[in-house]
Amino acid sequence: MALQGFDRWHLFDNLSTGVIYLDQSGCIVELNASASALLGIGSKALGQPLEELFLDKDGEGMRHALRRAVEQGHPFNKREAHVWIGGQERVVDYAVTPLTAQDGQTHLLMELQPMDRLLRIAREEAMSTTHMATRQLIRGVAHEIKNPLGGLRGAAQLLARALHDPELEEYTRVIIEEADRLRHLVDRMLGSRRLPQPRRINVHECLERVRALVMAEAGDAIDVERDYDPSLPDLYSDPDQLIQVLLNIGGNALQALRENPQPGQRGRILLRSRSQRQFTIGSVRHRLVLRLDIEDNGPGIPEALQAAIFYPMVSGRAAGTGLGLSIAQDIISQAGGLIECESQPGRTLFSVYLPWEERHDGESVGR
Repeated sequence: MALQGFDRWHLFDNLSTGVIYLDQSGCIVELNASASALLGIGSKALGQPLEELFLDKDGEGMRHALRRAVEQGHPFNKREAHVWIGGQERVVDYAVTPLTAQDGQTHLLMELQPMDRLLRIAREEAMSTTHMATRQLIRGVAHEIKNPLGGLRGAAQLLARALHDPELEEYTRVIIEEADRLRHLVDRMLGSRRLPQPRRINVHECLERVRALVMAEAGDAIDVERDYDPSLPDLYSDPDQLIQVLLNIGGNALQALRENPQPGQRGRILLRSRSQRQFTIGSVRHRLVLRLDIEDNGPGIPEALQAAIFYPMVSGRAAGTGLGLSIAQDIISQAGGLIECESQPGRTLFSVYLPWEERHDGESVGR
């Protein structure tokens, strides 16, 4: 049955999949709304060569496949392709189907499905699951360590009272001090025992507190800049815990800049606040979330460590304990949020995402 009152491209405009119609020379003849949004260019794309707007990182391979589709009528598809769109790298699935036009020439129909968001959600879910399992393991091991430590310390104290030789008392003192040091380390691994005390806060007051502390430690050697969105509403959160999280990240950035100064370049830390719409954290899609960025122009995090930096006892610094980021991620996770990191030499960015909805009994409540 024919559809009355609808043309084909009007129907395509309601698809979430991007659709591009190409002539035999690879120029864009038509595209639907999803493809237009993906390319970020709108009607200006019409008549332009596809590869000026959309190019696989394997550019020659894509050109060869398109020529083969036109000349021999072979359809093809590519999964999780890394492509350049508007100067940015994106991950998409794309499929190309040859079509015979009325003039007898072969045209191409290209379907595009962005995969960035789906891959990010899958990565976040895997990271969240691993983080929760790791925290449970750490808590179990920490409690198993604390119990014998208490007995060891108590036995050393009793032994010290019974000894009258100063040289032997020195040994018991070392045992007690080392037991205390291990207990302190275990307490840090367990994190804060204080329950969150959320209230309505201005996030920029927290950022300014962190900026003042980082500037006081950095002195004149490093610039601490800010880029705030003054229109952001108040956030329902625990200010002390939020400051602790931001200070852990900012302190790491400061240490990285101090320990590995870049020749001919002044160290810089940027604090940024933004809102982000339709953002998924775990399995919950939020209409609006707060994003707080801490960015530095230091040497970057070694690629081998990037996948594990939120695990306890993982650190890229010789003097680091590897607990700060793990505790920060745990605090933000309890608030229903997420911390992400991307790093390369010259730019490291930590982004803290927090939903603007209040939480009751562990559930998110829509605004």
